[in-house]
Parts: sequence; C-alpha cells; structure tokens
Amino acid sequence: MTVAVEKTERPEKTGPVEPPAPARSVRKVSRSMVVAAILVVWLVLFLVLRGKQTLTLAAADLTDLHRWFNDVNDSIGANRNSNPLFLYFFNEIRLVIDSLVTFVQELISQPSVDRPVPQIGWLGVVGIVGYVSWAVGNWRVALLTVAGFTFLGLQGLWQESMDTLALTVSAVFVALLFAIPLGVWAGLSDRFNRVVTPFLDLMQTMPTMVYLAPLTLFFQIGPSSATIATLIYAAPPTIRITAHAIRSVPETTVEAADSLGATRRQSLMKVLLPMSKRTVVMGVNQTIMAALAMVTIAALIDAPGLGKTVVQALQTLDVGTAFNAGLAIVVMAIVLDRVTTAASAREEAARLSKNRFITWRRPLLAAGAAVTAVLAYLSHTYLWAAEFPGEGSTGSTIRSTADSVATWVQDNLSGVTNAFRDVLTNSLLNPFQALLTDSPWWLVGAALIGLAVVLGGWRAGITTAVCVGLLVATGVWSDGMTTLASTLVATVLVMLLGIVFGVWMGRSALVDRLIRPTLDAAQVMPPFVYLVPFLALFGATRFTAIVAAIVYAAPVAMKIIADGVRNVPATTVEAATSAGCNTWQIITKVQLPMARGALTLATNQGLIYVLSMVVVGGLVGAGALGYDVVAGFSQGQLYGKGLAAGLAIVLLGVMFDRITQAAARRTSA
Repeated sequence: MTVAVEKTERPEKTGPVEPPAPARSVRKVSRSMVVAAILVVWLVLFLVLRGKQTLTLAAADLTDLHRWFNDVNDSIGANRNSNPLFLYFFNEIRLVIDSLVTFVQELISQPSVDRPVPQIGWLGVVGIVGYVSWAVGNWRVALLTVAGFTFLGLQGLWQESMDTLALTVSAVFVALLFAIPLGVWAGLSDRFNRVVTPFLDLMQTMPTMVYLAPLTLFFQIGPSSATIATLIYAAPPTIRITAHAIRSVPETTVEAADSLGATRRQSLMKVLLPMSKRTVVMGVNQTIMAALAMVTIAALIDAPGLGKTVVQALQTLDVGTAFNAGLAIVVMAIVLDRVTTAASAREEAARLSKNRFITWRRPLLAAGAAVTAVLAYLSHTYLWAAEFPGEGSTGSTIRSTADSVATWVQDNLSGVTNAFRDVLTNSLLNPFQALLTDSPWWLVGAALIGLAVVLGGWRAGITTAVCVGLLVATGVWSDGMTTLASTLVATVLVMLLGIVFGVWMGRSALVDRLIRPTLDAAQVMPPFVYLVPFLALFGATRFTAIVAAIVYAAPVAMKIIADGVRNVPATTVEAATSAGCNTWQIITKVQLPMARGALTLATNQGLIYVLSMVVVGGLVGAGALGYDVVAGFSQGQLYGKGLAAGLAIVLLGVMFDRITQAAARRTSA
C-alpha cells in the first residue's frame, strides 16, 4: 500500500530573521495600593484646604429641613384628632397597643382602676414565671428564674422590673403574631424572601435609638410608641430564623409527605413546622433579647421601667443608681435568655435523658399548676403577697457600694485612666476626627465613594454616593463626621481585640470553652448597661462612649473570627507546619488570609454594633449625632434636628453595611 504524503511549500527566507520581542511584564495594581493612593491624596488636599466648606452647624442652629420637620410635627399635633389618616389608622393602632400594655401592666406591675395593687402580686408572679420556666425548660432553669425575680425585688426595683417585663411581653407578643407567619412565608416563597430581605436588612442595620424619633411623630411619646418601636426592632430575627428553619427541612422529607397525599397545609403543619420548632424557638429567643434591649432605650420617649431609672441616673451621673438598675436589667436578660434557650433544647434533652422522673412529668406539672394557682390567688387577695416585702435593702447596699467603688476609682486611678484616655484621644481620635470634620465636605465624600468602589465595587460606590448626598442634605454633616470618626476608631480597636482573641479561640478548643460563655453573657446585656462602669472610670466624655462601644461590639467580632480561623482546613495547617512554618507564620500567612471572609464579616458587624453604641453614648457626653437625637426628645425646638440626626445615623449604617458586605462577598469569591 502506498501512502501519499503531501509536501507543504515553505516561503523562502529573504532576509535576516528578527528575534522575538521580549514578553512585556504587566504588574497588576493591587487593591491595597489604590486605597493607599486615595488616602494620600486625601491627606495632601486636607493640608491645603483645611477648614474650608466643612458645613459646620452650631448646636442651637437649624436648617430649613429641620424647621420643616418641626412644622410637620406641630401640624400633626394640631390635626391629630381631625385628620382621617390619624383618626382611623394611627390613633387606632396606638389605642390598641396602649390597651394591651395597660392590661399587662395592671396585671403585674401597676395598680388597676379599683385596686391599690396589681391583679397579681409579687408572690404570684414569681410562682408563674417559675412554673412556666419549669414547663418549657427544666427545674434548674426554674430555680434560676425564681432566684432572679426574687433578687429584682430585693433590689427595691420590683415595680420598675415588672414595667419593663410588661412592655417586653407586649412587644414580643405582637411581634411574633406577625414575624412567625412572615418567616414561614419567606421560607416557602423565594419571591417573597427576595422582597422582604432588604427591609429586614434596613431594620437590623438601623441603630436602636433611630426608631424612636419618627414613631413619636405618629404615635406620640409614651408606652405605645415604645412598644411599637420595640416590636419593629425585635421582629427581624424571628422572621429570618423561621425562614431559615423552613428552608433547612430536607427536601426528601417534604417529598415523602407529598407522595403520601399531604396537602400544602398538612405538609406545613405536620412536617415543616414540627421539624423547624427548635430553630424557631431560637428565633424567639433573639426577639426577646432584642425587645429587652430596645425597651430600656425606649425610656428616652417616656417608656416606664428600668430603662427610665438608668437614663435619669446617667443624666445626673449617679453611678450607684445606674449600676443597681443596670444589674437588674442584666438579671432579667439572663433569666429570659436561659428560659428560651432551655425551651429550644428541652425535647431533645428529654429524649436523650434516662431520668425516671420523665414519666412523672405530666402529673408533676399538674401539681405545679395547682400550687401556682394558689400563689396567684394569695397575691391577688392579700397585701403581704402583693407588695414585695422589705424596702430594698440589697439595692441600697449595691448603690452605696457602687458609689464607693466609683469614688475610690476616681480618687486613686484617675491618673492611669486619664492618661490612657488622653493618649488614645490625642494620638488617634483627635487626628482622625480633624481629618473628617475639617476637610471640605466634597473631599470627604469623594474619598468615601472612591474607597467604596475599590473595596466593594460599583454598586457599593453608588450606594455610598447616594448616602453622602443625603447626609449633606440632613444639615448635620459635621456632627455626622464626628460620629463617624468615633465609630471608625472604635471599630479599629474592636478588630484588634477580635483578631487577638478570635485567633486564640480558633486555635485552642480549651480557650474557646473558657472565653465563649463570657462572650455569650456579654451579648445578652442591653447597650445601656455598658455605659455605667465606664462612666465611673472615665467620667462623662466621648471616650466613655467609645470604650463602652468597644466592649459592646468586641464579643461578636471575636466569635466570628474564631469560627473563621477554626474552619481553615486542618490539612492546610498541617502542610504549612510540615513546610517548616512557625506559629506566627501559620497565623499570618495561612489562617488569617484564608479567614478573610470572616474578618470582613466581623468588621461589618463590629461597625454596626459600634455605631449603635456610640449614639447611645450621647447620654454621657459623646456629643455629635447622639446628642442631637437625645436633645430632639427633650427640647421641642430641636425635634427636627434630632430627626435629621437619626436619619444621618441610618445613612452611615447603610453605607458601611453595604461596603463591608460587598467587600466580604468579593473577598470570599
């Protein structure tokens, strides 16, 4: 067989062959280099243009927007009982909420119309909460609950505590009426989940104090506004967690129910909800904690309870009274947290337990219900069982001890604390604040937009541009930059603490077990409580608010970073170790780079927590937007400015939330 081979003609060489051009090296500009360039340009222009076009506004000055807000507030107040929108909508909602709160207050905290004491006195309340804790949890939680509520009475704060509990119960009850159905809907419908998610993001991004000003515009100052603000703030966790629980049910289980002929309603009631119950109860736990935190802050709009005691004490710098009331808030938070946490795990614990008393649970619960009914009857009938005995001598001891400790600290440690405060203020806070407040507003805006584009992308840049424009329109630009400086300085320190302790926890299971319970307890405490000890240490200054914000936000950053470090594959760490890397190299070259997503998420959460706490610090001399919001509640002529300051806080929160979330997504990708 002959194979024909085709010959290919090659062109003849007519001259010398040129050598190939050398490969051109292209150096990619890193993101960090662009960020550094933006900061350098900003600093140079700041030195040239310092003090020009800063949009500074004095504390008593108002803009046209602030005056318009004041006019709207006055107009609404004048037409509240004649405008159909208020007459048949807002007023009706306020009356319904007021009726609910009044009913619960007359039940456990306030004298009713025909009685000098509530319908159920202290003995009945302690019996009921102890029984409920036992029924939904276990006997250990019941003992903790009884001891905790008894301690509230020994502090001399029984009525204030019951007022706080009444508002919390009312807000949580209404919130769950809406939150659980919405969460189920979001879990079943992708379209509704996409619609509701941005609203939940906004509700959770907004600092707590921001809810108060607009709600007083429609519902007036008082318990109704406080309850509505609380339920709006507290509902998102249950909606999110319920939706997550529904979506987490295995598809095979749902398909098995469908194959057996179950309708959609039967599948929901018999499969999805029962299998999601534990997770939903965890959402209820988060809602209760959020409600308790918000109820205490709502004291700024005349909500009764422990929050009002703390606010009044902070305004008069009464450390002892503030500490006593803050301790009561912590006790109530711990009790409510432990009860709901035990409720979420009770069925599984009972199933795994081999306790022989499990078979006697129902008869014992029936006997306990009878005893509880007797205690409630006694507290309804007899004065000794209705009014908590004693004059709160334990509370007096706590107040005097706290005052003595505060005085001793100020007399003996003021040199150390003042030196620490001055060093951090002069070396970090003042220069950074000067850069933000003394730069022209357009320069700061351009720098923020540029950083947003580099770190988060064009969408984050557009969001930042819109937020910057609206910040200028609020008329509180300078105060906003002061708050921003405090927020960013505190966030930097939060991240330093978060990285140090988060890496330590992520690398050591023993350290994690020792530290995590303290972090969990710290996250239970409402924001107000953090101000009290630092007020004794540093006095009423902006530094007090910053340190309190750091302590408030650090636990969440530590936990996120610890989880990120722990999730780095063990094989990667082993490979680095076998290559001769020491511990420092493993942390800096392997674990932290591979946990960049967790670091960015921790920065996001730290910013949001710090922003909310720095604003609360307006009560102890933080100034800026926090002071504007507080002054707007107490001084009628500054209402419009306070409302604008609240809007500015929202804009700051949204701006940095979008930047950090986008950065987290880009880092993970």
